[in-house]
Amino acid sequence: MAHVAVFMGSASDEDLMKPCAEVLDSLGIDYVFTVTSAHRTPERTEALVSELEAGGCQVFICAAGMAAHLAGAVAARTTKPVLGVPLAASPLGGMDALLATVQMPPGFPVGTLALDKAGAKNAAWMAAQILALADPELAARLKAERAGFLSSVEKAAAKVEKADAERRAERRAKNSGK
Repeated sequence: MAHVAVFMGSASDEDLMKPCAEVLDSLGIDYVFTVTSAHRTPERTEALVSELEAGGCQVFICAAGMAAHLAGAVAARTTKPVLGVPLAASPLGGMDALLATVQMPPGFPVGTLALDKAGAKNAAWMAAQILALADPELAARLKAERAGFLSSVEKAAAKVEKADAERRAERRAKNSGK
């Protein structure tokens, strides 16, 4: 059973949304990854939401550029959480999609993430956090992943600090020899 649905407004959005699928895979979360359009295939969008919700889907992630109405169209058809990922698909650099995704009427919220790949990753992380509210095993996996992030930052910091200390020592040695 898919716990998360990942909808893209166009097949051309797939490369930007692959990081979302990668995070969901790494956390062992079942999902559906497909294309549907609020404008070109509204009936398909409505049918997908109904079918997936009936099958137990808990979170919908919607990515779209330009007019970016996909997340809003999904939010109008479900009371499950909807996460929007605006995509930079026009000369406006994603500002159009960001505003279309974030400006929802009261009662039909869309949790809007960052643009493009960063937003795709964080949409998956946010979906996992939502699911983890009712899944202690997933919550434990999230905590373990975060601990790994902490460890990688600490290792990077130690490496940078060591290189900086070596540069400073080298400069002091050169300056003392003058």
